[in-house]
Amino acid sequence: MSKKGTFKKLSLCVLCALGGAMSAISLQSFADSQDDALPVQEVRNFVEVYGQIKANYYQDTKDDKLINEAVKGMVSGLDPHSEYLTPKDFEDLKEHTSGEFGGLGMEIGKRNNAIVVIAPIEDTPADRAGVKSGDYIIKINDESTRGMSTAAAVKRMRGKPGTAIDLTLTRKDSSTPIQVHIVRAMIKVKSVRSKLLEDGYGYVKVSNFQERTTEDLVSHINELYKKNNGQLKGLVLDLRDDPGGLLTQAVGVSAVFLPQGKTVVSTRGRDGRNAVSYKAEKKDYMPAKRVASADPLAKLPAGIKEVPLTVLINSGSASASEIVAGALQDHKRAVMVGVQSFGKGSVQTVIPLSNGSGVKLTVSLYYTPNDRSIQAHGIVPDIEFKSEDDAYQMREADLSGHLDNPFGEKETKGKIDADAAAKKQETVQAAKAKSEDEKFDDMVNRRDPNPAKDEQLKKALDLLKDSTEYQKSIGLAAKEKRDTKKVVSDEDGVE
Repeated sequence: MSKKGTFKKLSLCVLCALGGAMSAISLQSFADSQDDALPVQEVRNFVEVYGQIKANYYQDTKDDKLINEAVKGMVSGLDPHSEYLTPKDFEDLKEHTSGEFGGLGMEIGKRNNAIVVIAPIEDTPADRAGVKSGDYIIKINDESTRGMSTAAAVKRMRGKPGTAIDLTLTRKDSSTPIQVHIVRAMIKVKSVRSKLLEDGYGYVKVSNFQERTTEDLVSHINELYKKNNGQLKGLVLDLRDDPGGLLTQAVGVSAVFLPQGKTVVSTRGRDGRNAVSYKAEKKDYMPAKRVASADPLAKLPAGIKEVPLTVLINSGSASASEIVAGALQDHKRAVMVGVQSFGKGSVQTVIPLSNGSGVKLTVSLYYTPNDRSIQAHGIVPDIEFKSEDDAYQMREADLSGHLDNPFGEKETKGKIDADAAAKKQETVQAAKAKSEDEKFDDMVNRRDPNPAKDEQLKKALDLLKDSTEYQKSIGLAAKEKRDTKKVVSDEDGVE
């Protein structure tokens, strides 16, 4: 068959397949809007490009690759947070949001350009096998880790629970390599950490919002109360660099600190349709598959609803963490400390597809209890306080194709802060002069909150100790915004 004949046949096949699919979509869309019609010319153009690739690209390309890449491009072109998920991507996403995976249970990093154990997680296969902080992993099964990246090592060590793996370790006080045989198990990652900073003052860090984040937070708060003889004078909630996660868990974390029934967040879809309001109620923060379970908030100490609360945010606080910050700020339940948050005010849902893949699609924008949209704007802290880690601030408004703020709020883009950058450079230079042992100690200690080494944390703690300043600071960002509008109005009146 001639090349022309092959192309014609291919075009007919592709057009029929796409036409059938798009006709089905068009019929569904027609039920919602009679203005929608099948874009015949665009389908024809797609077929022509597809045919040219098949006929003239310098090497043969599989059909499934071309179609998958076309679908990826179609979805990713909508906005920065919509994406097509291959079956593997889909499984990885489910693993991440569940906070569970098959593995060994340890945090690893790089030291002397080698894979090193930062810390095993308590009561996991790695911990039970005797793996210790500071161990070098020189072999995974029979494969050397020399030159291997941390991500590659993690990939090799994860696997189906019940399967075995052999690690070869070197240890500072051992003259010979150590062989350990470990059977993988289901590892449950905790998204919450806590510490009693000093007498009466606690700290909780939420790193992301997974299926059990609300329950984990309740457990940590109870532990803090227990350590402090059943009471707390104040609490710092750290949401810095928390990229978000599950909407239900953002509602749950907010509900920990808010009175029952208070509005946490609302969402609205296309043209304001499908509006949903989420409140501090069990039905709104328990996953659907577990809504019949006991309410985890029933175990909370009664005082947690009124304990003075400061919340740390920065430009890495996004999505679900901004929902929490917005709810607590609007209800004047906490003082926000730090720098303006990321500004991701959209909600995505993951839709499974028939071949095991999925599509993550932006379906609505969310709004704080006072009907604010933080899309491309962010949560403005009541007390702005920068650290060296805020030298460069990347935000939603910097992303290509980001959605506009529905209320026309001024977009807040990332920037380089000269003072913070100078501090950061000093820290980097000092780090270069440290020994490998000192650098490793820094890696181990980085998870330990310490007001003496964290200026933002110290500011948040000091606010809790000064009740007068704390009360003056609640809702300060909103007050300053109102005052600014009043000044502008007055100035306009002079004219």
